[in-house]
Amino acid sequence: MKKFIALILALLMVLSLAGCAAGGKDADVFAKSEGTMTYAEYAAAPVDSQVTIEAFVQAKQSWWEDKATVYAMDKDGGYFLYDMACSEADYEKLTQGAKIKVTGYKGEWAGEVEIMDATFELMDGSYVAEAVDATAWLGTDELINHMNQFVAFKGMTIEPSTDADGNEAAFLYNWDGSGEDGNDLYFNASINGQTYNFCVESYLCDNTTDVYNAVEALNIGDTVDMEGFLYWYEGANPHVTSITVK
Repeated sequence: MKKFIALILALLMVLSLAGCAAGGKDADVFAKSEGTMTYAEYAAAPVDSQVTIEAFVQAKQSWWEDKATVYAMDKDGGYFLYDMACSEADYEKLTQGAKIKVTGYKGEWAGEVEIMDATFELMDGSYVAEAVDATAWLGTDELINHMNQFVAFKGMTIEPSTDADGNEAAFLYNWDGSGEDGNDLYFNASINGQTYNFCVESYLCDNTTDVYNAVEALNIGDTVDMEGFLYWYEGANPHVTSITVK
């Protein structure tokens, strides 16, 4: 009996050490190299100042003429890397979860905080963030603190969108209904009596993606759960990457 108990204790110790080792490995993934800002330091840095951050690619929005636009995150916050210098070959290496060190200048456009004129280098490590439920932050001052993060909005109801001619629909091509299949999609969704606007950014999710086709199939009154990146344009303008009708 004593041998059995001793064996159980030894097994528990091995499992405990393995758990500690795994925790140490996770901690190393998020470790910042010398001269790299924490998210808090980045958030506090003035606009137009030079910044250096380390983060993990979460989604690629576009590549054009050796410039890439990318959503990235670390465990504390999100980053929007706009027109970052990037060859087409290196763009292929920016897979979801890839760790990168980025140096550029903190910018702001229409409320959206981003890193501009940036360069990057690939680093060891990988991390893919889970969506943070931001539903309760809608309409509050807390929401902006999660700009560019991967977030979720749950249990929302599709409301009518009205185009420039006064026509109502579950969604619009372009913000005023002036577009066509392939352009950005805009739609309204409400919760607790308040309505908010959402977007499927066609550069991020084009008309071949599941989310684009799902929004085209929406009906007014549908209840939906959504995930996407908390982009900002004169207020919250979430870029939706997935949507599920309940």
